[in-house]
Amino acid sequence: MVKGLIEEIEENIEELADVKKDVKEIDEASEEIDEEVEKILDEEEVVEEAEEELTGKKLEKAAKSESEENSDISKKKKALLEKAAKLKEKLSKESPQTEELKEQVKGKKKTEMLIPLEDYVKSGIYLGTRVVTPDMKPFVYRRRADGLAIFNTDLIDEKIKEGIEYISQFNPEKIIVVCKRQAGWKVVRMFSELTGIRAFTKKYPAGILTNTRLENFFENELTIVADAWLDKNALKDTLDVHKKIFMICDTNNFAKGADKIIIGNNKSGKSLGVMFYLLARGYCKARGITKEIPDLEWWTEETEEPQQEE
Repeated sequence: MVKGLIEEIEENIEELADVKKDVKEIDEASEEIDEEVEKILDEEEVVEEAEEELTGKKLEKAAKSESEENSDISKKKKALLEKAAKLKEKLSKESPQTEELKEQVKGKKKTEMLIPLEDYVKSGIYLGTRVVTPDMKPFVYRRRADGLAIFNTDLIDEKIKEGIEYISQFNPEKIIVVCKRQAGWKVVRMFSELTGIRAFTKKYPAGILTNTRLENFFENELTIVADAWLDKNALKDTLDVHKKIFMICDTNNFAKGADKIIIGNNKSGKSLGVMFYLLARGYCKARGITKEIPDLEWWTEETEEPQQEE
């Protein structure tokens, strides 16, 4: 009887040792879980910090740097923007506003596109920047692996159609077009020649819309702005005299002050060529202007312009 009791005690001791071993393993697993939780929390803090970098004044400053010539983003900030873009791509879902716009486009009984889709694609008109402002977010389809935002081509086509209809309400002598970006000089000048709309490339003479004492002062009703960041003087003058603004917006542009926008890559000569070709063709047709408009290839071919004088 005593022997049996001893054997039972030994068995209980062995079971107790197994239990202690299991408890130890559970404690170790718990510590690993805690470490993983801390890592996740740390990653969430990185996401929040990255998103903060892309909001408010910091977003505006980053957007401006995408457009201003000879500007350079520091390596540290560029890396942060790229990291934020990738994290936001994983965490964010498509905007309901974007979905609504897409459904509107699909719901309309549209005619064919103004030009074939492949011509839009070849021009790179759909390529945005790494910075996306709140105004442009509804028009962004997705982001590429390198962080560049991609415009929805259906929306590009639809907005250009709306833009043609809008500018066609104004007489050519009541419109000006400004484009400080060198890549757009050639096509803006041709647009001006075909439509009779006055164009300002290179430098816009500030004050000609606001200062009545200037010899070259004149009044207009509509200003076409190629890039709000670079053409800010013309934009400001037009807003000061309470006239209409028609703006070409890339993903890094704010649409503040615009009465009508079209969307697309306003950094590329080919992309600007497509936009001004379609605007010229549509405006001339609507206004009954009979001019021989060069083929699309002319508008998108690469040519070298003399450097802008300071």
